[in-house]
Amino acid sequence: MTAPSRHPAGLPVGDGWIMTATTAPVRFPYDGSEIGRAPVGTPVEALAALDAAVAVAAEVAGLASRTRRDVLLDTRDALTRLREEFVDLLVLETGKPLVDCRVEVERTLVTLTAAAEEVARLHGETVPLDLLPSGDGMIGFWTRRPIGVVVGIAGFNYPLLLAVHKIAPAIAAGCPVLCKPAPQTPLATLWLVHLLREASARAGAPAAMVQLVTGGPEVGSALVTDRRVGAVSFTGSAAVGHQIARDAAPTKVLLELGSNTALCVAADADLEAAADAVVRGGFYASGQACISVQRVLVEQAVVEPFLTALAGRIGSVRVGDPRDPATRVSALIDDRSAQRVQGWVNAAVAAGARVVAGGSLDPRALAQGGVAPTVLADVPQDCDAWKEEVFGPVVCVRTVPDVEAAFDAVNASRYGLHASVFTRSLATAFRAVERLDVGGVIVNEVPGFRSDTMPYGGVKDSGSGREGPRFAVEELTVTRMAVIRPS
Repeated sequence: MTAPSRHPAGLPVGDGWIMTATTAPVRFPYDGSEIGRAPVGTPVEALAALDAAVAVAAEVAGLASRTRRDVLLDTRDALTRLREEFVDLLVLETGKPLVDCRVEVERTLVTLTAAAEEVARLHGETVPLDLLPSGDGMIGFWTRRPIGVVVGIAGFNYPLLLAVHKIAPAIAAGCPVLCKPAPQTPLATLWLVHLLREASARAGAPAAMVQLVTGGPEVGSALVTDRRVGAVSFTGSAAVGHQIARDAAPTKVLLELGSNTALCVAADADLEAAADAVVRGGFYASGQACISVQRVLVEQAVVEPFLTALAGRIGSVRVGDPRDPATRVSALIDDRSAQRVQGWVNAAVAAGARVVAGGSLDPRALAQGGVAPTVLADVPQDCDAWKEEVFGPVVCVRTVPDVEAAFDAVNASRYGLHASVFTRSLATAFRAVERLDVGGVIVNEVPGFRSDTMPYGGVKDSGSGREGPRFAVEELTVTRMAVIRPS
């Protein structure tokens, strides 16, 4: 089986593509078969890419607005023509179900369009300096200027979308960008960067405006510790994100570090809709999403009918080959991840949790063993399956006396990305918006709902900064104040 991609061999560094000393297999997580080989970069290639990015930073900052916009729209059009091939490639390298990979490509197209639109919104304002007598007769205004070279490090679960959320806003802001994909999933991002560089050439922009390097932690370290970098944008685990923040200081760092997302079910909720949301929101992308449903907090008065409704739906979740359009849960990214998730489930059960559905390795999900869609009830609070990010198809349900106790339980976590509440009460909905200490509160919908144009990010250990093209462009620019006393 060979992945469908068309780009030069090697890494897109500087004006061309450079060959690496070694390559590594990229495997289809569903059956372990090799679908292609990817170049393996080293700190040598990383520093060469940084040199090239620094060399073109002034040129990129000076590109006309229409040029930056044209590069993004031209890339969107090229990706639109290739959308089905990108979908097939994402299925093979991530093992995500086909339905989720289709959504990923469509969201990537939306993000490219939205970033192109933000180019025209990069402007400043005048400032009334004469609020003090010392400012009489003076003119003040500010503009936004590119922050400099951007390093974007993406995770494996949505490699194309995560990369474009770092690359497209950087281009819109006038910053050269250097992307590092996850080692398991480099192929779609390599192809995307090739399309961006082709669009840049057609627009008269330098190829080194967009570069990509692969490799392990040593490559990432070489990138984030270089003082020539203006900003680092990272999506991944909290532990790695915290280390990057320490290593990169004082460089600006934007972190999206995941969560253990909660869904609250009030006593007045539509229980059928809430149960549907847990199934949709807990198992999409095989649970490998930072805002998939992990914790469900249900008011005591409705917990039994809710669990009955939820358990009755688990059997309809199709498990199997991700290439099948009906599949909703398939392989996790690798066997190590599956074993970790299963270990957390086993530990929770040993500590007293009750298995409502699933709870075992599932040979339908992966020839080597995958995790079945699992619902656990009464999971102790000190279990990893409750307090950490499981990143697999596991949902944990706990009973609370009232909705305020549910909000307290949400806030007790060290994470705070998204949370949702199901209720028929407008007062409860607004109370959730006021009380929940998270980056996004979703009412009567899955907490995994994300429009790619909204501000997206978390608080506490879920990170800092915001994605979404408008907000990322603001993060990747700095204000420059001009104060003029006319002669």
